[in-house]
Amino acid sequence: MRYISTRGEAPALGFADAMLTGLARDGGLYLPETIPVLRADEIAAMAGQSYEEIAFRVMWPFTGGAFTDEEFRGAIARAYVGFGHAARAPLVQLGPAHFLLELFHGPTLAFKDFAMQLIGQLFQLELARRGSRITIVGATSGDTGSAAMEAFRGLPAVDLFILFPDGRVSEVQRRQMTTPVEPNVHALAIDGTFDDAQAAVKDMFADGSFRDEVGLAGINSINWARVLAQVVYYFAAATALGAPGRTIDVTVPTGNFGDIFAALVAKRMGLTLGRLVIATNRNDILHRTLATGEHRKAGVHATTSPSMDIEVSSNFERALYLASGCDAAAVRGMMASLKQAGGFTVAPALLAALRADFASGAADEDATRATIARTLAASGELLCPHSAVGVHVAEAHLRPGLPMITLATAHPAKFPDAVQAATGIRPPLPSRMSDLYQRPERVTAVPNDLTAIETLIRRRRAR
Repeated sequence: MRYISTRGEAPALGFADAMLTGLARDGGLYLPETIPVLRADEIAAMAGQSYEEIAFRVMWPFTGGAFTDEEFRGAIARAYVGFGHAARAPLVQLGPAHFLLELFHGPTLAFKDFAMQLIGQLFQLELARRGSRITIVGATSGDTGSAAMEAFRGLPAVDLFILFPDGRVSEVQRRQMTTPVEPNVHALAIDGTFDDAQAAVKDMFADGSFRDEVGLAGINSINWARVLAQVVYYFAAATALGAPGRTIDVTVPTGNFGDIFAALVAKRMGLTLGRLVIATNRNDILHRTLATGEHRKAGVHATTSPSMDIEVSSNFERALYLASGCDAAAVRGMMASLKQAGGFTVAPALLAALRADFASGAADEDATRATIARTLAASGELLCPHSAVGVHVAEAHLRPGLPMITLATAHPAKFPDAVQAATGIRPPLPSRMSDLYQRPERVTAVPNDLTAIETLIRRRRAR
């Protein structure tokens, strides 16, 4: 199993190297050269299996011998043992043929835990085998950072630096990043937006001397292993509802496109997914792209669903690559135009290919707030604002006779102000986090300046 860059100018790598590298040296994102296809009977046999068993069967074909069977099963078991629900990702019915997939039972109460906890285990295995030490740098709009802190804190072979937009994450998200006490993890509050933080990370990877000096690795959703781990819960949920014997639609609230791209991978592996519905908030560049064919920045707006306050959706590049028939030159051109001119026009054939898999919709702040209140009254389910964006868009895309799965990406207690404003209920944190607001914080403010950030990382990792 070889991994190639979406921009076609970086060497092909094996699974472990692609995982540790994160972003390709040509600025592209790694994808498997071919996506393994599972037989219908292999998919049907997943129904009723444990989440861990499904994870092994789905991911194992992608690893290409990087780990032994025993090593990989052990990493999966350790990754999910700390989840607060035996099913790991339980389904809850909201209405006729509409199901909510609860992805917030992990240690930081967000869907990012499914991938990050596993990546932490796999990094530890591979780094111990190599006797290596790395520096992980990531950007977050909220949940990735806290999940990474939880997964990597205290690991002896890793220095972790997380950049987050100062004042643009929820208090719970911030405190989950700033309260770990282990000296190998660092929270950096950047003066800017998530897109600024993400651009800084990409620029660090493009700086070859810095990248080699610090042993740079990435764990954002640019990392293929992150996407792969997210593929699993589509198989677990869809087979529970009758796949592959029936078609299942899914709706995903998304900002960086990783979670919805994982659904596309599951579909290409043979899972009978129908519409893949992209749900956006006011920052609706993905919805506008599908509607008009114009992929252009319009400015990032702060909303009550901050993890989706993104305009540069990194994983959209992977979707463009596959939809274009793996045309790396075309992808390079589009990405260059996005960086230099703030956008590009999607060619008609490429737009038609995207529309064959994806649909889309958006929810503004009023719709998000109303959906939280209405869903609570109708089903007793309390939604975070991101999940509410998903439910609102999903309801407009329900099709007679086809189940719809909407992803609930975070626990409502991560966004208590928004939930309270919509319902009058302030959701409490789980008991294991009840002292979060009393823990001392440790955070460093940084300017939106690449040189300053690189200098800080050099200094901190040397301690």
